Amino acid sequence: MIFVIDASITLAWCFKDESSAYATTILKQLADSRAVTPSIWPLEVANALLVAERRQRLAEADTARFLALLRSLPITVDDETTRQALGGVLSLARDQGLSSYDVCYLELAMRQGHSMATLDNRLQEAATKLGITIVEG
Repeated sequence: MIFVIDASITLAWCFKDESSAYATTILKQLADSRAVTPSIWPLEVANALLVAERRQRLAEADTARFLALLRSLPITVDDETTRQALGGVLSLARDQGLSSYDVCYLELAMRQGHSMATLDNRLQEAATKLGITIVEG
């Protein structure tokens, strides 16, 4: 199975205060599945880690360990997302009342026909409205 994961799921794996049973289940599912993310995902994750370091929520060593975990997982970054930004992403963001950043995940799931894993309630609602299946946890 291939599914789209967003930064909320990814960062829940890093921060104990953001962890959830759902995020842990998604991580375990990657033993037998693959995930795909839009091209914005690495930037969102990197920024969240950098902010956490600056706020002394994470040490650089913690960031390095987490990045090693991410590199070991079967996660592919989709480069087509950037080409969709000024077309499908912008239009979908207007229609759904979400940011273009959030809609990148929806657009990818729709374009590739994948289900989606997210902890973001508004993104879950939009996905459901658009007929995108939310990965069971």
